[in-house]
Amino acid sequence: MQLLAGSITTGVFSFSELSFTIEPKDVAASHGQRVILDCQAQGESPIAVRWRKNGVQLHESVRVRVLSNGSLLISSSAQSDEGFYQCLAQNRYGAVLSQRSRLTISNVLLFVTHPVPAEVALGSVARFSCAVSGSTPAVISWEHNQRSLPLDSDRITILPNGVLQICDVTMRDAGNYRCLATNMFSRVKSREAELTIIPASGPRPVMKPHIIAGPQNISVGLHRSVVLECLAEGNPRPLVSWSRADSKPIDVSGARVLGNGNLIISAVKAQHSGTYLCRATTPGTRNYTIAAGNLTVLVPPTLVEKPESQTRPRAGTARFSCQAEGTPVPRITWFKNGQVIHSNGRTKMYNNKLVITQIIPEDDAFYQCQAENSQGSVVSTSRLIVVLSEDRPSAPRNVHSETISSSAILLAWERPQYNADKVIAYSIHYMKSEGLNNEEYQAVIGNDTTSHIVDDLEPARNYTFYIVAYMPMGASRMSEQVTQHTLEDVPLRTPELSLTSRSPTDILVSWQPLPPKLSRGRVSAYRLSYRTATDEQVISVELPVPSENCTQYLLQGLQLDTIYLIRMSVSTRVGWSQPSAWNSHRTPKTSSTTVPPAPNLELEPLNCTSVMVRWHLAPSDAVVQGYKLSFHPDGQSEDSVLQLPPHDHQHSITGLNPRVKYHVKLLAFSANGDGYQAHQTVNTPGCPSAPNRRLAALPPPDHIHAKANSSSAVSLSWGRPAFSSGKPVSYSVRYGPVSPSDASTVRYVQITEQTVTVTGLLPNTRYEFSVRLHMDQMSSPWSATVYQRTLLEAPSSPPLSVRVSLIEDDTALVSWKQPDQPNLSVTHYTILYASQSSWIAGEWQVLQREGTNTMALLEKLESGNIYLVKISASNQAGDGPFSTTVELLVKSKIHQGKNPRHTDNHAEKTAFIDGLYHIDEKSMTGIVIGVCIALSCIILCIFILLTKSKTQKSASSKMIGQVRNDVVRSGASSANQQQVENAEVLLPMMRTHFIDAKGGTNLMINHTGPIMSDVQNKRKKLSIFNNNQKSNGNKSKQVEDPSHLYEVGKTVLCYEDERSRVYCPLGESEGSQTSGGDSGNFSHDETETTTPNRSSYRSDDSEAFTEATVQDGCVASVSGQIPDDTQPKSPSRLQFVPL
Repeated sequence: MQLLAGSITTGVFSFSELSFTIEPKDVAASHGQRVILDCQAQGESPIAVRWRKNGVQLHESVRVRVLSNGSLLISSSAQSDEGFYQCLAQNRYGAVLSQRSRLTISNVLLFVTHPVPAEVALGSVARFSCAVSGSTPAVISWEHNQRSLPLDSDRITILPNGVLQICDVTMRDAGNYRCLATNMFSRVKSREAELTIIPASGPRPVMKPHIIAGPQNISVGLHRSVVLECLAEGNPRPLVSWSRADSKPIDVSGARVLGNGNLIISAVKAQHSGTYLCRATTPGTRNYTIAAGNLTVLVPPTLVEKPESQTRPRAGTARFSCQAEGTPVPRITWFKNGQVIHSNGRTKMYNNKLVITQIIPEDDAFYQCQAENSQGSVVSTSRLIVVLSEDRPSAPRNVHSETISSSAILLAWERPQYNADKVIAYSIHYMKSEGLNNEEYQAVIGNDTTSHIVDDLEPARNYTFYIVAYMPMGASRMSEQVTQHTLEDVPLRTPELSLTSRSPTDILVSWQPLPPKLSRGRVSAYRLSYRTATDEQVISVELPVPSENCTQYLLQGLQLDTIYLIRMSVSTRVGWSQPSAWNSHRTPKTSSTTVPPAPNLELEPLNCTSVMVRWHLAPSDAVVQGYKLSFHPDGQSEDSVLQLPPHDHQHSITGLNPRVKYHVKLLAFSANGDGYQAHQTVNTPGCPSAPNRRLAALPPPDHIHAKANSSSAVSLSWGRPAFSSGKPVSYSVRYGPVSPSDASTVRYVQITEQTVTVTGLLPNTRYEFSVRLHMDQMSSPWSATVYQRTLLEAPSSPPLSVRVSLIEDDTALVSWKQPDQPNLSVTHYTILYASQSSWIAGEWQVLQREGTNTMALLEKLESGNIYLVKISASNQAGDGPFSTTVELLVKSKIHQGKNPRHTDNHAEKTAFIDGLYHIDEKSMTGIVIGVCIALSCIILCIFILLTKSKTQKSASSKMIGQVRNDVVRSGASSANQQQVENAEVLLPMMRTHFIDAKGGTNLMINHTGPIMSDVQNKRKKLSIFNNNQKSNGNKSKQVEDPSHLYEVGKTVLCYEDERSRVYCPLGESEGSQTSGGDSGNFSHDETETTTPNRSSYRSDDSEAFTEATVQDGCVASVSGQIPDDTQPKSPSRLQFVPL
């Protein structure tokens, strides 16, 4: 049987001199099979084709030979033939290599993992696993007692990776299990494993969820399928859900759940890489457990930037660039005519670039870039053609340099001695002097100058320069080389700090030395500053640097269970850097038990979106049960915590953003609890892109300083860079909020001075500032960005939506919203409340709540009082204005069973707005006047009744009936029957006299007149005359003893003096009783409506008035009943009081 490798027609090469039309690809064959690897080249003849295996030239034999068309024939494949193959085509122009192909010889399947016996309880979960080794994928199946296991049951699941899961095991599941592995070349069986079922002694107890087998760290090739296992046990059976640790959604198009929670992803893509969380939750509860596993998708390399063919004159410079992507990160190798290139004096390789300087005719060749990783390789070819010309200028002369700053060097030279008039441009070449394979930079300038400032150099570095003159036909030879040293500068920034506690009273601060690009000179000292989060006093420790090994310091004698803020500054001989931002760390609590120590943490960025976390523990007596890992970007809250098994000592964090600072925290935990935490930060690098050639420009301004003057202004100053030109310069200042949502927030200021005050800024906002220099239509790069936050501004407006509701007889809940002011920081709120009598005396009770709370409880309120409440917001800049005063009526307690009924007649007189009943000012004035007139008439009637005869009293009774109607006409309508949660009900205030009806009589009066109960409705109207007769018969007794006045059907009018108070009763909702104190979880937006037949007020919370001093005196008896047409719904504000 012949196995042919399919051909690939390449369209990459466009060289007529030499290229491939067919290249070999990967082949899998069985032992002894015939294999052909295709390779065909085209170009100018003759073309010789040779083969390489694993980078070494392959020698022909009887079994292995090259065919006439260039293909490789292996007549009988053997295990030794496995490897990587490439064909090499060569003619007189040079040689090129083909793509790399892999030959795999399939062997017999072997089990590397056999199933093991297991004992499980009846009704629980059983699991078996097996694994095979082999170059060809195998299909796994299972047998139970040497019979194929039926798969029609929902209880049994066989995963593609060879795992068998049985849920809710029964006694029939007991027996022997084995797995079978089958591929196209062999079929093998594993050893048997016995499953023993333990009978249940009673009902299964309730058990929290437990993950028996969670997802593992898996690496899988692109477009393959992957299984993330999650087998959980519990009673009741837990629900399994999946999510990603980076909160990104799972691509559901290629994912499915197999069995009771296993996640299968088919044809994985690069974006599937990440950490997956399996969560098992008890139904209907918050009991859950989480297991994490990292999925790494291995991607073969692809070229994002390919080398381009070039034509260069002799003595010129050629640059080839090659950028590749893939997972793992591809390794770049350069070939010249099929041979690996090594660095020498003229040829250098750095950052995936190939640079050839002082080109000679022998450099004319094919150059190839090969990117390879474990998943494959890719090759790109380019050609360098060297043009020979004798009419070239001589090299520039007398090159000399001068240091002008820590990042700029002035270069000057003389024109070439020969053919100087034909020079059209100069090319300045420079690189670092120390080290090998340093990147060489080039700046091209016109022929009208013989000096140039090279900027953007690293401080405290030696640089080597040379210059080449160009003319239309070619370039000159390189000038002599000069070396110059840049000056030192203050460090650009501080090291990233790692904070760890070894005991409850210390913090170990450690850091990595700054790279030379950031230190900008030799570091001479470190300064550590620290304080507690609640104390403003800062303690500083200065650490001289005797050597570069000074990278940690132990802060001792600290308070336990306290948050400390720590920052660092670094100095060189020039001066101190800006201090770093405060890093926070809480010292542990004291404990009598032994917990694991803090791990030694190491962070390594793998690429622009992933970081490798490695750790190891110091020896201790604690038995580690696992690790807890968390990470989050700087300035954001902590993300979810990953729980890792105890045998793991590294973890890959993926899905990160490039050029972002991340905080990584890790701790070990044991049976005694969580151990000490290790905290470290890491910066992800930028993603690779096509590099831009760096051109020289003016040096940017340096020593930028920013200072906040107020909440809306920042002063900015900077230094002019040192260069020899005396021409006038100007500056551009760019500023805007950090991370603006749109470009419209960025502003620019043009100025000729070196200081400027930027105004019109937002308060308490972090701004970034950069400065640029302009001279002779040239502009420097933008300077390093400096950051400054504007000062706080005191609140200019009061809190919004202030509301007060009674939630108990003596407790009220007050809530509010933050003042409507941009970027306002509130540290605390001040709540003032007082009863009316205390308010008149100027005595307020004060409460303060933190700025994160928007509600508070007012406790121990006295019943029958009206309380006034107002709130203000404050911060470090000052106090804001108080809100409008809100009134609260604390009702008098009413005996249970005397629940007054409410009415909703004339509801059109009130308006319901935002949950509140409001009565306009005209209605309130009418009510007060009406009540005053009615009470005046009643007093007059009482006086007449005391002095007149029986006939006069009868006439007075009629007058009282008239008065009653007047009072009713002036009364306010009651609240709506519907009960609204947290609704504030404003009712009219009543002055002077009122009539109470709390006695033994059943007679009640509202605005429509007297109200009869259901029993009274059944009485005859003749009962009115009977009551009148009884009143006449007992007249003498009423005068002699007021206590004997009571009879059925009689009601006596009593009156108050004019020392009554003014009230504004506040309605109450039953829904407010579920609110919880100062928790901050109270909502004003949710409402709840009770059933229509239910009263809007409770009997023990109904509205009441505090009685003023009542004068003794009974004036008359009035009896009678009025037919009741409709069922009343609320009590009248005017009621009769029986004696």
